[in-house]
Amino acid sequence: MSFLTLQHISKKYGEFTAIEQIDLEIERGEFLSLLGPSGCGKTTTLQMIAGFVTPTSGKIMFDGRDITRERPEKRGMGVVFQSYALFPHMTVDDNVGFGLQMRSVKPAERRERVAQALDLVRLSGLGARYPKQLSGGQRQRVAIARALAMQPKLLLLDEPMSNLDAKLREEMHIELRSIQRSLGITTILVTHDQVEAMTMSDRIAVMHRGRITQISTPFEAYERPQTPFASSFLGKTNTLSGEVLVRNARCVEVEVAGLIFDVPHEGRSMKGRVNVYIRPEKVRLTDHEAVARTRGRIATCVFLGNQWLLEIETGLGKLSIARPNFGPPPPAEGEEVGVLWDDDDLRVLEVEVSRGHA
Repeated sequence: MSFLTLQHISKKYGEFTAIEQIDLEIERGEFLSLLGPSGCGKTTTLQMIAGFVTPTSGKIMFDGRDITRERPEKRGMGVVFQSYALFPHMTVDDNVGFGLQMRSVKPAERRERVAQALDLVRLSGLGARYPKQLSGGQRQRVAIARALAMQPKLLLLDEPMSNLDAKLREEMHIELRSIQRSLGITTILVTHDQVEAMTMSDRIAVMHRGRITQISTPFEAYERPQTPFASSFLGKTNTLSGEVLVRNARCVEVEVAGLIFDVPHEGRSMKGRVNVYIRPEKVRLTDHEAVARTRGRIATCVFLGNQWLLEIETGLGKLSIARPNFGPPPPAEGEEVGVLWDDDDLRVLEVEVSRGHA
């Protein structure tokens, strides 16, 4: 049996369905991210796991027991909130040890566990400071240390890095992942940041409109999205509208604006109108007329240091290209260029039929 299992979990607020029939299994020691846009239900799912929200239907099993209606403090979970929720009038030591004090842990053991938790997050020696004397990254570490000091079986992170600047957020991705691996603690992260989810997770659960639309490793989620939403939400992609002509054992022939693509169908049933997707880094410029799949004119060229971002106006529509910075700059805006890709880098999905979500 999995360490944590959500069985047919739903949550309704009156006529509004926030979560609809979620099934999810998480293994002991796994780092899983609930990834999706605002309003998709990821925080509600986390709150049901933590016990702050009661499911309308379904069951939550944790470490062999049914906790669906168990009180939060009985569940043995640690929670780190987006706001950190530190007490401004308490020192770092007192903040980290607050939960232990509420559980009547003896002072000597409390001091030892606080010191261990602060050492884990590299804040040793700062126990006498107050939150206002700390940087944003340090305050976040205190919130993590407070959760870890309780020695939880499960760590729940509700967008804890959204208030940090980009550089510090990237550093904390590595730091928190390192702590999680060293402790072997099962962790669930709620985030809308696909880079954050892919950097830290063993698996990603992509959420959309109260449902989980895909669960897979970061690589699989990015390279082999299972829905149009997952394809567009997990990084940038070029979307081309086409029509299936022929399906064989491995590929489908798709006509896009008069061109024929042989696209791997990965076992999916394909017919009629489809969308063909290709990531910008899989599209290349070429000087060789004979190998170009199409031609176009550079509309925009932006330098980002490690790469160039180009938009090419073609007969297929506008194509985005991410080109690594190997030294020489690409052709200038307004120049005509050839465009090339490998058909194996294409992905194809049937066009989603829009349906309402109560």
